[in-house]
Amino acid sequence: MAGSCEPTRTRPGADPPPPALPELAAVPWRPRASRRSIAARGRMWTLWGLAYTVPFAGVGALLLALEPWSFPVALGAFAHAWIIPELYAARGAGVVRPRAGGRHRGEPVAQGLLGDLLGHEERELQRRTGLALEPGTLGIWLVGEAGALLVTSRRVHCFCVRVRDPDLPAADRIAHLLLAVRSDETGFATVANHAFAGAPWRLRRRLPDRARPALAAALERARAAHRPAPPDRPAAPLAA
Repeated sequence: MAGSCEPTRTRPGADPPPPALPELAAVPWRPRASRRSIAARGRMWTLWGLAYTVPFAGVGALLLALEPWSFPVALGAFAHAWIIPELYAARGAGVVRPRAGGRHRGEPVAQGLLGDLLGHEERELQRRTGLALEPGTLGIWLVGEAGALLVTSRRVHCFCVRVRDPDLPAADRIAHLLLAVRSDETGFATVANHAFAGAPWRLRRRLPDRARPALAAALERARAAHRPAPPDRPAAPLAA
């Protein structure tokens, strides 16, 4: 990862701006991501999926209505309506799949350093699932070796990004991306490629079994953050 950004001028006495990822200089045409833009991307993916599924499902239903004996062709249309979104979900799940290859000899040390960056629960979750959970302002992040999932209460966004040094241990790559998210969350979402956005249940089907508990934990935290706070109970009247 390389590049540099010009410093931002601030008014005297104003809070300094958050640090910007140097990699933003490599993608100057991309507007900085925000909660609103991430939500808009999710809606666009939903519309894109409907544009594929509705015509195929409609053709299948029409064939059955006109000629019941055409059900083999109708089943093919229904299959297309189901398979195309599944392929996109598989593409999204691929951003957090572990890399093929043997265990790096430096992995134990790298795993220990990564553990120092995480809390107790997050550390145990990462060791079991391979994904580091990080709460953010955009949602709950699950950081893997070559990308990250952004989990909100309704959708999961899949971001693909690479670490330039391919010889780093897996835990070092996760730590590198985790620190990038912490230092500039919206910058990370700007630089990374948005590979997929969809319902959690659809992505869960395509995740490795090992990673599914991490998605469940992130989804629970994201939904808990959006639950309304319970109303304050009125104070009990004092006894006379």
